[in-house]
Amino acid sequence: MRKLTKSRDNKMVSGVLAGIAEYFGFDPTILRIIYGAATLIGVGSPFILYIVLAIVIPEAPRTNRSENTGTYGFKPGNNRPEKKNHVKKLRKLKRKTGVTFSEILAKNYC
Repeated sequence: MRKLTKSRDNKMVSGVLAGIAEYFGFDPTILRIIYGAATLIGVGSPFILYIVLAIVIPEAPRTNRSENTGTYGFKPGNNRPEKKNHVKKLRKLKRKTGVTFSEILAKNYC
């Protein structure tokens, strides 16, 4: 059973809105926009509610995993293996054909 916790990986202030979004399985940006609009319009008392939730909702436990699958946004290190793989493929293509990637782009798209 999942537990509602503040996000450690995707927080802007204290991780409350990101934790709620992760719990329900949608993008935290959507919840932040809705929350910001509610604050500007003055629906209820969102600022006080946020403070109460920041105090009440517990912090997510620390994990030793390098990749947290339940979060959105930038995760450092996710793009490195693919980048190296693409560079290797481009170098291999250059060795085979003698044509660089920029030359291929120039011929096909310009």
